[in-house]
Amino acid sequence: MSAVESTTTAPVVDVHAHLLLPALQQAVGARDPEGFAAAQALEARRNGPESLAASGRMIGERMPLLTSLDARLAEMDRQGVDVQVVSPSPSHYYPWAGEELAAWAAREANRTIAEHVAGAPDRLLGLGLVPLQHPQLVVEALEDAVLERGLAGVELSSFAGDVELSDERLEPFWARAEELESIVFLHPFGCSLDERLDRYYLSNTVGQPVENAVALSHLIFSGVLDRHPDLRLVAAHGGGYLPTFLGRSDHAWRVRPEAHGCRDLPSSYLRRLRFDSLVHTPGALRALVDAAGADRVLLGTDYPFDMGVDDPVERVLEAGLPDADARAILSGNAAALLPALRHVAEHAP
Repeated sequence: MSAVESTTTAPVVDVHAHLLLPALQQAVGARDPEGFAAAQALEARRNGPESLAASGRMIGERMPLLTSLDARLAEMDRQGVDVQVVSPSPSHYYPWAGEELAAWAAREANRTIAEHVAGAPDRLLGLGLVPLQHPQLVVEALEDAVLERGLAGVELSSFAGDVELSDERLEPFWARAEELESIVFLHPFGCSLDERLDRYYLSNTVGQPVENAVALSHLIFSGVLDRHPDLRLVAAHGGGYLPTFLGRSDHAWRVRPEAHGCRDLPSSYLRRLRFDSLVHTPGALRALVDAAGADRVLLGTDYPFDMGVDDPVERVLEAGLPDADARAILSGNAAALLPALRHVAEHAP
């Protein structure tokens, strides 16, 4: 009996997997060449030439995995993953785009994701995009993704321009996402520390966990999670640096009046959030489970990027968690998250 079979007979669900949309990238560049060029230059400054070159080679080598349905399904079979929740590569956020272009790009991303997952409806669910930098447009984009395209929810970044996740203008979005029981997948792209992280791939290895921690702190301290207790938010990369260092946030909440925008201790909100399992070491996964609860952690791979893992089930098993906790992370928590996930999991091979 395989390790997967010995741990769970339910479908294994990966909530963190990506699709690259080359045609959308080309079209956005053609519609606003100056804005696109400026954004590319910013990414070059943030990453530095060495990382930019290495990432280019990696994307080129993995292009079939990023774009081909057949390649995706074959790799899922190899990994022991039955169901993937597919979101656009975060490079398609276009946080610099004006209203018209941003709204169009989100609709196109939603359409393309929906077409991709429709090729294997028993194996795939999709997440769309919203133009976070334009709060007045995000509800319409959410409804386009969920109601028009049949997607399970949307992916969004940790910030966009001057819009933080605590921004009051996003209140209608949180309310509608809660009402629709939509997944909101928090996945940063880019880091506001900019050139300070332009060497040694710090832009990703440090920048992504920092952005996760900052974005989640905005949601917690601003009271968003008090006002929307049923929000189905999943944080990529295990929530970054936040879950295992919330003692400092709890202390600030106790002693600093300006940190008292939420009703309860900040650490208590971990059990109102969900996190993927992409934390890279058995000890880190155990710490995340200890901080948030095994029922709040879901399998995530970051398929097919090199900062992800290609042996996701084994990574969970290596943590040595109780069998029930491992089964929950691999299968049960995702199946309980959303009716659409339950339906797909029930019909997966």
